[in-house]
Order: sequence, then C-alpha cells, then structure tokens
Amino acid sequence: MDSNKLTVNIEEPRYDQSTYSGRAKHFFITTNPLNLFVSGQRLDEAKAVVERYRKGEIPPDFSEEKLWEAKNLYDSAFHPDTKEKMFILGRMSAQVPMNMTITGCMMTFYKTTPAVIFWQWFNQTFNAVVNYTNRSGDTPISPQQLGISYAMATGGAVTTALTLNSIVKKMPPIVGRFVPFAAVAAANCINIPCMRSKELLSGIPVFDADGNRVGESTRAATSAISQVVVSRIIMAMPGMMIPPFIMNALEKKPFMKRMPWLNAPIQVSLIGFLLIFATPLCCALFPQKSSMAVANLEPEVRDKIQALPNAPGIVYFNKGL
Repeated sequence: MDSNKLTVNIEEPRYDQSTYSGRAKHFFITTNPLNLFVSGQRLDEAKAVVERYRKGEIPPDFSEEKLWEAKNLYDSAFHPDTKEKMFILGRMSAQVPMNMTITGCMMTFYKTTPAVIFWQWFNQTFNAVVNYTNRSGDTPISPQQLGISYAMATGGAVTTALTLNSIVKKMPPIVGRFVPFAAVAAANCINIPCMRSKELLSGIPVFDADGNRVGESTRAATSAISQVVVSRIIMAMPGMMIPPFIMNALEKKPFMKRMPWLNAPIQVSLIGFLLIFATPLCCALFPQKSSMAVANLEPEVRDKIQALPNAPGIVYFNKGL
C-alpha cells in the first residue's frame, strides 16, 4: 500500500475490545439513537467506503476520521456476518427509543389482564425482531421455524406475566410494579434461545485469529446466546427496577393526583434516560468477538480443527447482540 494511504485496521472496532471501557465507547457509538435518522443513501455510501478501503482503493487524501465515521455507520446498520442492511427496528440504535416506550407502557398499564397481554406480546414481538436481526452466523432460518420460535417466545412471556400478576394481587402495590421486569427477565430466557434456535441446532461459524473460518460449533452458539441473555436481563434492570420506587413516591404527591395522565410520560422519560446508559454499558459486558478454547468445542469440531495445518488453540465467533 502507498505510504500516503491510511493503514487503519477497520476489521476491529476503533477502541480496544479487550477492555470494558473500550467496548463501552464502541457501543455508545453504535447504539446511538441518532443513527436511525441517517438516510439509506448515506448508509450505502458508508458501506462503499468500507469496502473500497478493504480493497485498498481509498484516495491518499482520505482522512482517518472520515474512515471511522463511515465504519461506525456501517457497524450500526449492517450485519457483521451477512453484510446485509438490517431492518431499522432491529438495529441496536433502535433499542433506546423503542424500549423506553414499550417498557414505560408495560410499567404504566400493568393492572389489567388485557393491557398485560397486549404489552407483553408487543414487547416480545419487538424482541423477536431484534433477536432475529442480531443473530450470529449467516445461516437462514425457515419461516416455519421462525413462526414456532415466535409463538413459543411470546406465549412464554404472556403466560409468565399473567401468572406473576395473579400471585402478587394480595401483596403491597409496589410489588406489582416489578412484575413486568420479572416477566421480561423470564421471557428473555425463552425468546432469545427460541429466535436463535437454528444456531443451537446447526452451530455458528468459528474463526481462527486471522479470520479464517474453520468450522461451525453448537457449543460456541450456546456460549454466545447465554452471554446475550445475561446482558439483556441486566440491560433491563435499571429501567425496570428504579422507576417503580420513584413513581410510587410521586403518585402520593398532590400534583400527580390532580394530573394522573403525567404517569406515563414521566415513567417513559425516566426509563429513556436510564436506557441511554444501560444499553451500551450492558452490550459491552462481553466482547462482541467472543472466544473459546478448541479443547472445549464438541469432539467432531475439535478433531476437524486440530487436523488443520497450524491448528489454532482458540477460535473466535460473533456472539450477536
């Protein structure tokens, strides 16, 4: 490459992903809700810049800042494995505005059965879209499998919420405010594995340190999905555990009794503020490019990899989000 050209490794994020702070900086950029307002044309231009740079076709006067700006937009909108533009509501940049609205409504309208059913269904439908959009690997999922997974995920969430609601009816009112979180936590344990069941059955691609694909592993898929489940549950905690205490105190205030309609907007705003920080900080809990020792892979995959020339001792995989 010409000495005047950039020599930036854009195959990795700009910030050191071996540290939590580096991963947090990366996700503050990629989960930024403002990315949703970037036009499709500009996203395609960013993709073109990234692809041209990979081929060594970027002009010598192209700045490093412009390159990273393009790469950040590319990361926010294109799937790392399939390279396809992701559905806008499935992107991580849609997490804050969508979750603040849905969570606020779940926590405002939690007392009646129809409201619980509707908002839990709506939430799990959105989660299903996010989980499918951010799946790991490049193996397509059949419509039949997608439908079964969706039905199991949404059914499990609604059942959990209704069961918990019936249990806490005789408990103090504030306990009822935590039912949505318990339902969401339980549903994440159902929704994510269901929507990514193809990975558990067929495995996800694993790579050596140089990025060469060396096989597909179901154990890597199990590790990836487990990490995502944990980070999603922790991501939901601040927005669903802190506002109940605040709202319980506010509802006793005279102004709230005069204007009960303020309940929903205040709650949504509180949750939105918390999610702005919780979303990137929880996405950063585990490295996006996770790793696993070859010795810990299933025997047939391990044997296949160990038979390769210069067989790696560790493989890497995209855990999804």
